[in-house]
Amino acid sequence: MKKYDRDRGLSMFDEVYCGDLGQLPAAGASKFIDHMLETLFAELWADGTLSIRDRRLLLLGAIAAQGDETTLTIQARSALKRGELSGEQLDAMALFLTQYVGYPKGSRVFRVVNEVKAGAVKK
Repeated sequence: MKKYDRDRGLSMFDEVYCGDLGQLPAAGASKFIDHMLETLFAELWADGTLSIRDRRLLLLGAIAAQGDETTLTIQARSALKRGELSGEQLDAMALFLTQYVGYPKGSRVFRVVNEVKAGAVKK
């Protein structure tokens, strides 16, 4: 019996990111991707103790603190698309996080949120 379930991880990955991040390499092609799917997604994201929304909020705060705009965009877009956060809630998140991460990083969060909202309107 396998210790980890890559298929469960892949299913959760697609659920978390709405299938928007494209096709991942086949099993065995990338140890990094295999490990991420088998542990991060099949175990941590799939654990029912916290909802996907709860985890997303935690992650958005951590990413904002790091100033990683690329990952922030992916997370904010997925939260909006999955209905976990509305545009108004993303704005409130940006304002709130700015007080903790500082204005330089907070202004990036604000810009990303506005870009994500604008992109959602275009679709």
